[in-house]
Amino acid sequence: MQPLIDHARSFGQRPEEFAGLAAGQSPEVLFITCSDSRVVPALITGARPGQLFELRTAGNIVPPHGAGRPSGEAATIEYAVEVLGVRDVVVCGHSHCGAVGALVRGDDLTAVPAVRDWLAQAADAPAGGDPADPAVAVQHHVLAQLLRLRSYPCVERRLAEDRLRLRGWYYEVHTGTVREHRAATDAFEAL
Repeated sequence: MQPLIDHARSFGQRPEEFAGLAAGQSPEVLFITCSDSRVVPALITGARPGQLFELRTAGNIVPPHGAGRPSGEAATIEYAVEVLGVRDVVVCGHSHCGAVGALVRGDDLTAVPAVRDWLAQAADAPAGGDPADPAVAVQHHVLAQLLRLRSYPCVERRLAEDRLRLRGWYYEVHTGTVREHRAATDAFEAL
């Protein structure tokens, strides 16, 4: 922890670099990814403060719209699309994902009931591919979350108006490679 504290102390000693951020934010991208500490959206994309609006959830799960109770995830999606007017939404899954692995294996999660109940909200993965292949399982999970996003009225409306694009990414933790789903080939290909 001490190196993090030391960095935080020196970080605030350059106020001129951040003064403009007080005027507001206008990110162009909502980046939905896993809470996994190995997945760092700004590092992956090279984004500076104010360029990405982030939503991080265990397993990059997009909960069902209108699930009967308000959620921070739904509020974040709605705010990014309606208020900030993001032009792109990226759902980024990653290799070595414990959440997706637990779903695929059907792990017994009774010892962690909040995790179990959260993962139960995961959308069913689209059919096709080899579910025994961890990369394919995560990629199918990303596509399922993109489909789930389409059920949000604000997303559906912006897509119909051609004012929003949905993108599915797969990040390889062990190589740093990012792949994007291409509709034309129905495959995840290098950016």
